[in-house]
Formats: sequence, structure tokens, C-alpha cells
Amino acid sequence: MIGNKKDLLGIKDLAAEDIELILKNAATMKYVLQQNSKKTPHLQGKSVVTLFYENSTRTRLSFELAAKYMSASAANISVGTSSVKKGESLLDTARTVDAMGADIIIIRHSMAGAPHFVAKNVRASIINAGDGMNEHPTQSLLDLFTIQEKKGKIEGLKVAIIGDIAHSRVARSNIYALQKMGARVAVGGPSTLLPPDIERLGCEVYCSTPEALMDADVIINLRMQFERQSEGFVPSNREYSRFFGLDEKRLIYAKPDVLVMHPGPVNRGIEITSEVADSDFSAIDEQVTNGVAVRMALLYMLARKGGSNEASN
Repeated sequence: MIGNKKDLLGIKDLAAEDIELILKNAATMKYVLQQNSKKTPHLQGKSVVTLFYENSTRTRLSFELAAKYMSASAANISVGTSSVKKGESLLDTARTVDAMGADIIIIRHSMAGAPHFVAKNVRASIINAGDGMNEHPTQSLLDLFTIQEKKGKIEGLKVAIIGDIAHSRVARSNIYALQKMGARVAVGGPSTLLPPDIERLGCEVYCSTPEALMDADVIINLRMQFERQSEGFVPSNREYSRFFGLDEKRLIYAKPDVLVMHPGPVNRGIEITSEVADSDFSAIDEQVTNGVAVRMALLYMLARKGGSNEASN
């Protein structure tokens, strides 16, 4: 369990000490990933099911690999070929999976709050893999793990989150998590892509990318969420790239050793140039690796109900 919870539904619900323990376990799991043989018995006899109502490559595959690396039985439900297409509700689908003995169900859904609703109605532990425009807690945790690994700390750093803040569940989870861990958070982007009440979350808000990037230790560059934009929030992709895209010229506003991150998938030439995405400043590939380690840690902790939540090599 994580704290006294059987589920991981959002960063907002976690205490700083919970996050610290997750990151500590992730470090152990990354050590496992670096070995020639990645197979461990940590989850032997456990079953993990991914139930994704939205497309995903990194999140779904990393959860499935995490489960298999720790000897769990892993299964994926493809919504497009499941009984969902026959009209079965989310709750009935989740209850069916629960009745089959799944220990952990990982849910991605377009509706905010969907994992929370399911968690109240099933025995299995639920992990939120992204719910609408609400939260994406596991992405935030892997981002924190990457920052801590690269910078040696989180507390006291300035982290600039740039781009489509309004539609980004990654942004929300990161704002919660970074502030819990003592970081200073600045967000920047077009005024049309900044939520009107974003200041209430305690972050600095800028409509100018250079201002948001000023003296930043870390930049988290967000994907333009075209699939969630029902109207034209920017005149064109070209205009967005010109005024808000992250390129080498804009990096000069940040600290010389700035760390550049992106949750993926990357729209190259729109929110970030290839020169920056592939530069020595970038930790984008490392984030993918760390995503497996963090999700291994979470699966381990949630499967250890009533036991120790600290993993050993």
C-alpha cells in the first residue's frame, strides 16, 4: 500500500513522505533494470491488467513490462475489440476484471474521475494512468525521479512548465508534486492555453516563454493536446512554434546546466525543436527508462498490502 491507500489515484492525495518512498523504491528498481537479467520474483503470483480507453505507447507498455519484469501475470484489454464496443459500461468492465482475480487494474480514461469511481467499487488496487484533463500521477513521479537523479535534489529548484497547460493532466500532477517536494514552479504559454484559475495552485504564471524560463533549473516542455482542443487556441502551429516553442535561442534564458524534459510523444518542430530534444540538455529518453522503474516501484508497493513497502535488491 502507499500510505494507507490501496490505490494511486492522484498526486494531490499523496504526502511528501509517500512520494519520497516511491522515489526510493524506484531507484532500487532502476538498478534491477540495469542488470543483464531483469527478471525478479517481487510480484510472483500477482496479476496486473491494463484497461486503456485512450491511446498510449509509453505508459501502457511500461506498466506491462514492469509487471512482467517482476514476474506478475500481465494482460491488456484492448477497448476497441472488447465488450465495451457492445455497450458494456466502465464499471461493469472493471468488475469483470476484478471478478477474474486481478490484483491491480491500471486505467486510462477520457473522463476525469473515472479511476476514482472504479476504485470505490472493486477489490483490486487501481492506478490512474491518466484521467481526462485531471491528473497523470505516474508521469509526474517519473519526472520527479528523473529530476532527482539528474540534479541530485528537487527542493529549491526552479522548474518551468511550458506549453499547453490548460489541457495537460501532466502539468497538474507536476505542479502538485513539485510543490510538495519544495520546488518553485513557473508555468508559461499562450494566455488561451492557461487555465484562468491556475494561480490558485501556487505557481508563477507567465504569458511569455522567456519570462517563465528565466533562471530555470529544469524545463518540462508539454505536448500540444490537439485531441482535446475543440477550437483554435492558437492561430497556427507555425505561430505557436515561433512564439512559444522551445529552441536553442530560448534556452539561453535558463541556467547553463538546464535539464530539458518532455512527457512524449514529441511534436517536433511545434513545441520543441529536434536540436533541443536530441541535445545534451535533454533527458527525454531517460524519462522513458525511468517510467518503467517508477511503475515497477508502484506495482510492488500496491501489491504489498500489509507488508513492508520498501524494496530490496
